Amino acid sequence: MTGTIQNRENFLNQIAKNLGRSRITKPVERPRWKHQPQHEVLKHANQDELLEVLINQCKNIHTAIHISDTQTLAATIKEVVKEYGGGPVITWRDERFSKWGLDPLLKQEWPAESIDVHEWDYKRGSENIAIAERANVGITISDITLAESGTVVLFSNENRGRTVSFLPTTYIALVPKSSIVPRMTQAAQKMREIEKQGGKVASCVNFITGPSNSADIELNLVVGVHGPVKATYIVISDL
Repeated sequence: MTGTIQNRENFLNQIAKNLGRSRITKPVERPRWKHQPQHEVLKHANQDELLEVLINQCKNIHTAIHISDTQTLAATIKEVVKEYGGGPVITWRDERFSKWGLDPLLKQEWPAESIDVHEWDYKRGSENIAIAERANVGITISDITLAESGTVVLFSNENRGRTVSFLPTTYIALVPKSSIVPRMTQAAQKMREIEKQGGKVASCVNFITGPSNSADIELNLVVGVHGPVKATYIVISDL
């Protein structure tokens, strides 16, 4: 059904009149700011330097960080989950888990040890959310990682439920080293580039900086208020 716009010209003319100017009918030229410091922060840092910034920032956001590769990744995840008290575990349904050799852990070893592992299945609808609520550990993958703030950026879709990262008691983010950028500026540029190249950016993009926390009450920081009480980033050397 197509709607009809009534009295648009009169309406816009009246707004311009109230603003004390004539109607602008030509496209507005995008302003070019003389100073753009957002592009200068960590501008020349390489991936190793960005990783060091991320490691240092994790200390400030109460987040543990481990450096791994595809050969040691499964063992690292297993150790972190053990430190967090074991399962149940919930993960995204993501082909990168298989690519990084995690199927033996997620689909064989842990089930054999009676550790319940649930892979997000959109066909099960709200049942996924109930499982996430009962889970002790949620595991997702960072699509873009902001070194400056220690933030992981998650692109949700039907196979990557957003509740996996905030309903379980604890949280693990797998961080490809190649995903690390200086700050929010570069993250926005990467998402824009995806769109320009014909790709699709998720309608729900989550920016997560460590475990949940709040300092609303008398400016006293309390960690673990409304989501995971602990968080770990595992950086995967994929370069």
